[in-house]
Formats: sequence, C-alpha cells, structure tokens
Amino acid sequence: MSVAQPDFSLELSVLKRLPGAVIAGVDEAGRGPLAGPVIAAAVIFDIKNTPLGLQCGLNDSKKLSAVRREALFGELHVCGAAVIGIGEADVREIDSLNILNATHLAMDRAAAALARTVTIALVDGNRAPQLPCEVQTIIRGDGKSLSIAAASIVAKVTRDRLMTNLAAVHPGYGWETNMGYGTRDHCDAIKRLGVTAHHRRSFAPVRARLGVAPE
Repeated sequence: MSVAQPDFSLELSVLKRLPGAVIAGVDEAGRGPLAGPVIAAAVIFDIKNTPLGLQCGLNDSKKLSAVRREALFGELHVCGAAVIGIGEADVREIDSLNILNATHLAMDRAAAALARTVTIALVDGNRAPQLPCEVQTIIRGDGKSLSIAAASIVAKVTRDRLMTNLAAVHPGYGWETNMGYGTRDHCDAIKRLGVTAHHRRSFAPVRARLGVAPE
C-alpha cells in the first residue's frame, strides 16, 4: 500500500475559494527541547513553477533523514519557486510567555519575514497563531500540504544548525546530536555541568536542577 505524500491539494482548494490568494505554509521546530530557541518558518510556493522532483521529495521533516533534509533545504533556496521567511523566539521569551505563545510569536515573525503579503496561512497543528491574515490550522499538516512540509524542513534545518553551533560553545551537553531535547545524556550533563543561558528555566528538568519548586 502506498504511503500518502503531501501535495498541493489544500493550496489548490484555497485558490478555488480565493483566486489569486497568496498562501503560506507555516510550521515550527523546537517546542519540546530543554535548550535553545523555537524556530518557525513560512513558505510560499509558486505552484505552477515548483519542480516536480522537489514536490516528490518534500515531506514531514520528521520522516526524513538529516542528509535528505539538508538537500531539500538547499533545493528550496535555489529552485526559484519558493519564498521563505524564518522567525525565532528565544529562551527568555519562551520562559516569559510559555512555549505555546512563544511558538506563535516565532510564527508571526516568520510570516513577517516573507517578501510578500500573505492572504492565508496554512498552519500545522490545531492552535491558530494571531497572524495579520486568515489562518487555517491543519492537524498533521506537514504530511498533507507541500507548503507546510517545506516550512517544517526549513525550520528543522535552521534550528539544527543553530544548536550545532551552540554545541561548539557549550560542549558536553550533546546538542550537536540531541538538539537540546531532554535525552538521558543531556539531563545527566545538566546535573553534572549546570544550566547554561540557553536552557529553558521554565521546563521541569531545568527548574529541578536550579532547585525551583514546581508551580
């Protein structure tokens, strides 16, 4: 049995309802880690000029190898059919706003970074961020919409590169492989080496290391 792949069905449905609409797929990477920012990406495709090979390769970033994600990231930037915006919410914003609101802030920044004004954003998940355009949430959208799948890849590769760079400055936490997620090795490193400026102090394992009681 063939595995369903994302396509432009959702985008074409929007265009049928709103001819000429500018559609952006929006997704994030890094809601769950104990360290590092949350990154969001927004991608607008010129559907008629998107290479078929690129369409066939795009998928939910979690279903792709790191090598394949990097290759697709490069293709998205050189294909000439994609407009890309990236937004970030840093650790201080995550701790002050909570991770959901910080994620939505990053999404807003990603949409604002686009070189075109968006008519409607197709957003992965079931919680709609406040964006200056119509928002349609799509549960598991990165496996349904090519625009969202592309955004998931851009967000993931961007964040992974950032965490790899931070790992060189803060060795011992394994960020180059765990990307800040709460793996056993990372949690052990927090106990052994302490908390850095890039750790999310509102997350339970980090709060415990700092001796802060749960709220």
